[in-house]
Amino acid sequence: MDIMGMMKKAQTIQKKLQEAQEELANEEITVEVQNGAVKVTLDGKAQFKTIKLSKEAINSENPESVDDDTVEMLEDLITTAIKQATEQASSKMEAKMKSITGGISIPGLF
Repeated sequence: MDIMGMMKKAQTIQKKLQEAQEELANEEITVEVQNGAVKVTLDGKAQFKTIKLSKEAINSENPESVDDDTVEMLEDLITTAIKQATEQASSKMEAKMKSITGGISIPGLF
């Protein structure tokens, strides 16, 4: 086996993976449900970015009764909750992985 060739190939693969991760981080995926009543946007690494609510999503029987400030407040509350939950889950996962690896950082693991 050619150790140097394998190392060079591993470096090439690592570089390509890193480039792919950077590309994905810059991508946005937006999903709309119920004819656009709720729109959620994630980046290409599945990290939550935004949520947009229509007045109909909040009060389908009387959307005119919902003001823009209420919509914005609900979007902000939901965004904050999702981001905090994501951060907590990531921290727990990172702590668990560190306990398994003995603190050794393994690229791409967390």
